[in-house]
Amino acid sequence: MSIKYQSIRGMHDLLPCDTYYLNTIEKKIKNILYSHAYFEIRFPIVEKTQLFEKAIGNNTDIIHKEMYNFWDKKQNKISLRPEGTVSCIRACIQNNIFYDSQIQKLWYHGPMFRYERPQKGRFRQFYQLGVEFFGLKNYITDYEVIMLTTEIWKKLNLLQYLKLEINSIGQIPDRKIFASELINFFKQHISQLTQHEKKLLSTNPIRILDSKNIYIQKLLKFAPILNNYLNINSYMRFKKLCKLLSQSKINYKINNRLVRGLDYYNDTVFEWTSKYLGSQHTICAGGRYDNLVEYLGGKKNAAIGFAIGMDRLFILKKLFNPNYFKNFFIDINIIFLQSIYSVFAIYLSNRLRLIWPKFRINTSLKILKNNNYKNISKKIKSNFLLILEPNMLNMNKILIKNVFKKTKKIISINRIFKRPCVFIN
Repeated sequence: MSIKYQSIRGMHDLLPCDTYYLNTIEKKIKNILYSHAYFEIRFPIVEKTQLFEKAIGNNTDIIHKEMYNFWDKKQNKISLRPEGTVSCIRACIQNNIFYDSQIQKLWYHGPMFRYERPQKGRFRQFYQLGVEFFGLKNYITDYEVIMLTTEIWKKLNLLQYLKLEINSIGQIPDRKIFASELINFFKQHISQLTQHEKKLLSTNPIRILDSKNIYIQKLLKFAPILNNYLNINSYMRFKKLCKLLSQSKINYKINNRLVRGLDYYNDTVFEWTSKYLGSQHTICAGGRYDNLVEYLGGKKNAAIGFAIGMDRLFILKKLFNPNYFKNFFIDINIIFLQSIYSVFAIYLSNRLRLIWPKFRINTSLKILKNNNYKNISKKIKSNFLLILEPNMLNMNKILIKNVFKKTKKIISINRIFKRPCVFIN
């Protein structure tokens, strides 16, 4: 009995049509980052588990339930990266990128791994494009980074489908006082907490704000609000940031319950969400982490960053631009009717690639019977067919067929090389 092999649950294939359009989306984002003087950094997909445990926090779901951990042959405990910021900082410290104290603007892209229950927009292997800005602590930096995300959505024609949620979570002393107040509040309603939430109450009570428990959601309407516990500096910088966003006519919502899922954040946190994505509605998230570089052994270095969930971005793009994904085609397809012309077909395609380096030019190496190209033109998604018919080649001519306009013309081979615009005229 033969075994039918399939991909691992929560890890999916990306087919050529998907990768083609993902590449076009990524290229637009990368061009924007290039114009803002961000530079790409690449780092391994595996790190020592201890690195993530230290940075992300032992009381988070990522560390307790979602990490892919394993032991290598030397019994070192290593993990597939669950996010990119920590690895980026480790790479910068290890390679002395922060040594000269200059502002560093970096971006990265690649797969991340979390053992979560797979559903629409949430996979166990997922792709993120991350951006990190090191070296400045002021709220103007926060503003510029958020405006950068806005520019990306505009370029992708998605801004109207997204909503910016923003909050300030202050500093660690602020959150300690707030956490104490939360504990006192929830102890009065302990019967409505699940076993998981009761555990969080003693380990990381602020994480309860993320609970999907309907009873908790109702209770939170009466719970203490973190913003009321902010120190004066955090309060004022957040107020100034919101004023700048309002002046720039950025449509945003202050979400007092937004705390983010990682322990290393401080002050500004934000998310871009879409109501069209269901429960997994966050498409981009980020915030400040001014103490993390020093905490991981580097020189004290303020920072802010964000990550875009490329899988969810792709879903949203397909949802509102369905026709955009139907135009996966070859620009020019060269076919021949006798094997003697196979080498010439390859020569011709290579010459055309020199003329049009951005065109997708294919040489169909399958020999076709006379007039069979009429059928193949319906199957192959090509803009143009160049048909090498023996009778015409004897006269130094080629048949060109415009597949979409259903027109054709006969031209000399010399004219193709002298005036390549004959394809579109």
